[in-house]
Amino acid sequence: MSATTAPSPTLLKDIAVLFKLRLGTFVVLSAVLGWFMGAETIALVPFLKLTIGGYLLTGASNGFNQIIERNNDAKMGRTSDRPLPTGRMTVRTAALLSTAAGLIGLAALFDLGIRAGLLGLLAILSYVLAYTPLKARTGFSVLVGAIPGAIPPMLGYVAATGEFGIEPGTLFAVQFMWQFPHFWAIAWVAHEDYLKAGYRMLPFKEGRTRASARQILLYTMLCIPASLLPWALPGASPMVGNIAFVVAILAGLAFTLPAFKLWRNLEVADARKLMFASFLYLPIVQLTYVLDKIP
Repeated sequence: MSATTAPSPTLLKDIAVLFKLRLGTFVVLSAVLGWFMGAETIALVPFLKLTIGGYLLTGASNGFNQIIERNNDAKMGRTSDRPLPTGRMTVRTAALLSTAAGLIGLAALFDLGIRAGLLGLLAILSYVLAYTPLKARTGFSVLVGAIPGAIPPMLGYVAATGEFGIEPGTLFAVQFMWQFPHFWAIAWVAHEDYLKAGYRMLPFKEGRTRASARQILLYTMLCIPASLLPWALPGASPMVGNIAFVVAILAGLAFTLPAFKLWRNLEVADARKLMFASFLYLPIVQLTYVLDKIP
C-alpha cells in the first residue's frame, strides 16, 4: 500500500499564511473595541472601513516582514513551511500582494480621517522598517515592536472620534504594556528555534534564566495598573466604571499567576500557559471596557 502525502497548500492558504490572517483577527478586534470605546453611534460603513483597512494593513505588515526574514524563517521549524522559504511563492508575488494590501488598507483608514490614516502609516512603517531589522540584532526590538503592536485600539478610538487625546492614549498604554509578557512568553517557548536564526528575544541574552523570568513577572504585574488607566482618568467622567475596575484587577491577577509559576519553575510549560493567558487577558479587559463604558 503506497503512502499518501498531504496535499500542497493552495495559493489562498499561502496568502493567509503570508498575511497571518488569524493573528490579524486578534489585531483588528482590538481596533474594533477601541472604535466602540469612542463611537457614540454604530455606523456600518466606517466600521467596515476600519475592519477591512485594519486587516489589509496588518496583512501587508506581516507580508513585508516575511519577505525580509525569509532566509531566517527557513532556519526555524516553526516558520520553515511558510510560502517564501519553501519557494511556493516568489518574493515578487509576496511584494505585489503586500503592497496592494498596504495601499488599499491605508486608503480605507485615511478615508476615515487623516489622524487614523497617519496612525496606520506609523504602524506599518515602524513594524517593517524598525522592528523587523532590529529583531535580528537586539532584544531591544521587543520594545520597538510594542509600539506598532499597541496602536490598533488607539487607532480605532481616533477613527471613531477624529481626535487624539488622553483617552486613546490610555488604550495605547494598556496594550503597550501587555506586549511585553506576550512577546516574552512566545520567546521563551520558541527560544531554541529562535536561536537557529540568531534571534535573542528574551529580556536577557543568557536566555531562559531566573533574571528573564523575573522581568517577565514584573511586566505582567505592571499590566494591572496600566489596565486601570481608563478608570483612573482625571475629571468627573472616566472612560469606564467600577465593573471594569474589578474585572481588570481580577484578570490581571489571573494573568500574573502563570508568570509567577514561570519565575518559580523556569518551565516551558508555564511559559506556554502564560502565552495562552495573554491571548485571553487582553480581549477580556478591552471587551469589559466597552460593556462598562460611561458616556
